[in-house]
Amino acid sequence: MTPEYSILVDLTKKLINNFYYIVAVNMAIKKSRKRSRPVEKKSVFEKSGVKIGIFLIAIIIILAVAVILLNSNNGNGNNGENGTTPVGNPIAVFDTTMGNFKIELYEDKTPITASNFIRLVNDGFYDGMTFYRISDDFMIQAGRYFPDGSEDHSPYGNIEFETHPNVTHVDGAISMASTGAQVGGSGEFFICDGAQAFLDGNYAPFGVVIEGIEVVRDIASQPHDNSNPAGGGVPLEDIIINSITIENQ
Repeated sequence: MTPEYSILVDLTKKLINNFYYIVAVNMAIKKSRKRSRPVEKKSVFEKSGVKIGIFLIAIIIILAVAVILLNSNNGNGNNGENGTTPVGNPIAVFDTTMGNFKIELYEDKTPITASNFIRLVNDGFYDGMTFYRISDDFMIQAGRYFPDGSEDHSPYGNIEFETHPNVTHVDGAISMASTGAQVGGSGEFFICDGAQAFLDGNYAPFGVVIEGIEVVRDIASQPHDNSNPAGGGVPLEDIIINSITIENQ
């Protein structure tokens, strides 16, 4: 339940309780008159009680409509596989030779790293590059080599090393590749195949796969050589990033 929704629900409950209170007081006044045989003149409170009750009912109806509309609007937002993707963060859509997947970029928590990636995507920097290092149950890496073996590097150079306590190397996390622990990267990145908690604090995650994690797993499980001493290696067949586009910029 969103904070706005909770506020509306609480207000509605308070208005209903107030309405019941007014009705109860009016009933008590009427009973008191019957017992004491009062004059017919009604109290100001009793005269206004019905009007107040009608007014409160009208407010309750308005609030109910507002809650329905708010809930409907929330339902039209971006929702990942776990249904928690906040409206506002950019989404990177990967089109690869093995299928498509989407990544939410945590621009709200890691603005430096996410913005750097978005800028490179918008430049077309990654188009045509390969996942040049893969390892099952570990990660897939890209952002440097093309199928012909040529390479490219970010024209913007290295960025500041950035982390956030609530952004970690969970399953499907995208993180900056770099030359070492706590070193700011430039354009290379990797995507985790399974949680890799031992990387937390040393590398800079900045998003997570929200759709198509099975594509990431398929890529990671492809045959490869063992050329990388840190684990994994080059796929035996090229796996190419056709394009990356950014939604919700």
